[in-house]
Amino acid sequence: MEIFFGAFTSEWEQRRAALLHELSSGGGGASAEEGMRKRLKQLAQLGATGGGGGSNDAPGGRGSGSKGRGAPRAQVTPATTVARPMEARLAAVAKGSQPAVVKMASYGGGARVGAMLNYVSRGGELKVENENGRILEGREELARIRGDWDHLFQNRAESRDIGSFSVEIAASGFASDEALHEQVRSTLTSGFGDRRYAYAIAKNEGGSVTVQGLVVLRSGQGERLTGDVKAAGIIQGRYDASAGADEAAAKFSFHGYGNGVEFGASRLRGLVDRHDDVRDDRGQLIANEKVAGDLVQKEWRGELHSRKSRDVMHVIMSARAGTDVAAFEGAVRDFLAHQFAGHRYVFAMHDPASDPKEAGEGGKRPHVHAHAIVAMKSDSGDRIETTPAVFREWRSVMAEKAREHGIEMEMTDRREFAAPPAFTRTQVRPVNREGRTEHVGTSEAAQSRYDAKRGGRRTVAKSDRSRQYIIKVQESWQKVALAGGDRQTVAYATQHRKYLESSVSTAQTETSGTVIRADFGSNFRINLATLQEMVLEGQEVREMSRAEFETYEKKVETALFKLERSVSADDRADFDEIAGLARDFVNQKRELVDLYEQRKEALAEQGDEAPRSAPRGSANDDWDAAVAKHGEAVVEAGNEVMIEMVHYREGLDRIEAGEFSADGKQGMQAGLYQAMERAAQLAVEGNSYLRDVAEQDQDLRQAIDRAEKQAEVDRQDDGRADVIKAVQTVIADRIDRLNERLSDIAEDSYATRNEISAERQFLADMNGQLDKLGPEDVLDLSRTETDYGYDEEEAASARESGVDYVPAIERDRQEHESHIDSVAPQLEQLRAHGVTIDTDFKIAAPPSQRDFDAYMDELAKEFAEAEPDLDDTREAHEVASTVDATNRLEDRLNKDKEAAQRSGETTRTDPAQQHIPRLEELEREQMQQRERDRDDRDR
Repeated sequence: MEIFFGAFTSEWEQRRAALLHELSSGGGGASAEEGMRKRLKQLAQLGATGGGGGSNDAPGGRGSGSKGRGAPRAQVTPATTVARPMEARLAAVAKGSQPAVVKMASYGGGARVGAMLNYVSRGGELKVENENGRILEGREELARIRGDWDHLFQNRAESRDIGSFSVEIAASGFASDEALHEQVRSTLTSGFGDRRYAYAIAKNEGGSVTVQGLVVLRSGQGERLTGDVKAAGIIQGRYDASAGADEAAAKFSFHGYGNGVEFGASRLRGLVDRHDDVRDDRGQLIANEKVAGDLVQKEWRGELHSRKSRDVMHVIMSARAGTDVAAFEGAVRDFLAHQFAGHRYVFAMHDPASDPKEAGEGGKRPHVHAHAIVAMKSDSGDRIETTPAVFREWRSVMAEKAREHGIEMEMTDRREFAAPPAFTRTQVRPVNREGRTEHVGTSEAAQSRYDAKRGGRRTVAKSDRSRQYIIKVQESWQKVALAGGDRQTVAYATQHRKYLESSVSTAQTETSGTVIRADFGSNFRINLATLQEMVLEGQEVREMSRAEFETYEKKVETALFKLERSVSADDRADFDEIAGLARDFVNQKRELVDLYEQRKEALAEQGDEAPRSAPRGSANDDWDAAVAKHGEAVVEAGNEVMIEMVHYREGLDRIEAGEFSADGKQGMQAGLYQAMERAAQLAVEGNSYLRDVAEQDQDLRQAIDRAEKQAEVDRQDDGRADVIKAVQTVIADRIDRLNERLSDIAEDSYATRNEISAERQFLADMNGQLDKLGPEDVLDLSRTETDYGYDEEEAASARESGVDYVPAIERDRQEHESHIDSVAPQLEQLRAHGVTIDTDFKIAAPPSQRDFDAYMDELAKEFAEAEPDLDDTREAHEVASTVDATNRLEDRLNKDKEAAQRSGETTRTDPAQQHIPRLEELEREQMQQRERDRDDRDR
């Protein structure tokens, strides 16, 4: 049977048809592929010259993401994808279209192809499709890919960046641990030279020590050690020839090496985990994993000069949960054929319904996605370019192919939604893969970037080009809002325009607020810090003598003088503002010093007049009575703070009377408040004298009431925190036991594994909420499920199996109650300490079509605001439940369509479709032949 390849409209169909045709005619696999390439080249040339049968995706071209190298050759450049207008894209997103997500996940050398294929295929359990449309199944076929692609690999070895070493030092009798560390660093430096290293010490019997650690293999002069026996011999020779060898004998050895900061950070964290005292070559303590990561990321990175081979790349294409899997697979297939024409590649679909990997291990992600492994070099020598412009084109092409398959999808740019930039895999490391993968940053800057991304913090790019782009985006959102036909589209567009406006305004404010620090230079920053320190010194001193104040004033003026000399002419206005504020503060302190002196004079005058104006016997009697009742120490402490309160009250009275400037009123009020708070704290801590005084002083009594309430809250919070920590420990132990049980249960025991996985997920979610539970937060253990009513198919299946039919909603309720009962003692403890807990099981009605449309629109908002990073999904249970509802609705729609077709409607079959049954028959024959050949080999 002859197949007319021009009848197929997609390139992958042409490739698949050509391959099957060759195989059915008895040709070998290699010759079949070679013949197919020749035919495809002819088809591409026909398509480029307007001949019939050319694919509209321009097969045979290499895509704009490639760059030609080598000798000149005849090439066919595909027609570039026409960019959709910004207004059209944003309007579609506002109406519910999902963003196109195409991520370049990683690069790898030829040696890593096997491991990458193993991950993509889940160890050979998932089917993998290559660029010809051929399905590869099983480990054997996947293993052959490495050999088939070998001629495309440079096979450049990765650099050896960090080595793992140990040193035996025969020395003893050190006076202290610090002396021991100094000797160890002297020994290591004598051998390693100026290389950076980190180490830990283990003391042995007999006085010798074993040093284990990591060292940067490249020196400052560019010499790179190999991290093996040969390198150990070189280091040993250098040490033996050094003066350090006379002090202590040492034997160096290497135990391995690795590439890049990820390897170094991982190994150093492991060293910190195994030893209590880990230090670097400068004697600095590496106290924890964060410090270890910062050391490698920030200090060692620049000295590694790391290199890796880029023979293949790992590309991920993702879609929103609930997207039609078959349609998305078709879109992915067409995207890869268009963008990487002429390159070898394979891809596999990861669908939560068929993913064999458990959720706790990073599998069964709620959204459908595809992984592709693409050879960077084509058979003709072209290499793929990977630049931001190319990545943008990838998303544009992916969106176009998705729309061709009935999926509403658009290319988006984070600048259009004021979304923060994505974090890269080298900036974070995963710490929990249960549900949504949680990470920690490998440095403070990386952690900040991760927090901004996960928190959905609004931000705008600050480059001039991005600012111009954002102006266009704002105009486009305005046009979408004005032209929007429905209220939801208008609201969505208006909201995102406001996001951009507020983010731009915030960015401008931050820029203007940091001009001083950014433009004045290092001398300005130093002088400004000195000035700030001087001013804060004035805040810390509560009462100054005249001499102390004059010294303080001179310090501030000296700091201002130094700061003024480092200010440029353009920034003079900013300096004047700072100087004015500093001098205003000094003037306030001067007024306070005046008040202190006047107070002292008034007290002195009162002391002189007291014998003449009134007998002191009454005051003495009151003092003696108070001392007799409360004790001298208690009365003196209370009296001291009361004198301070009287001072501030008199100052405020004199300000009100116009005797002093009103500029000092705020300082006086602050001083009175602080004094009263100290008095209230003393009363709460047991000062009975102040409680007696509070009976006549209403303000003090109110301050004591506030302090007592706060103390009670603090006590409750302390007890609450301890209980939460204890509950989390119990839950964590149960999760560990469930993991152990899961590892012991056979893979085919689906029901048991699912039951344990569900309980583990429930406990993990509970612990995750307890981590973030605030004083007024509710521990939400409730569950909401949709009741679809009586299921005839399930009921019939139950009758055939001889068991009672239990509706799905009842099974869900029983599972939820079982989970709640399993933590009942812990919940009682939490409730006893004021934690509010919601354990309700809520039943939702099946969504109508209108509800479904509203849900999709709402979900579109979340994905439109996000950078292409869909490996994680919030509230996995609720999303999964809604996806299940979506699938049920689609099943019912499909049944209606089938019924309509049985009633008399027909569909038209085009010439290309006429070949499909024959192609499927040929494919089945080839699969059967391969099985027979495999059986023959086994025999």
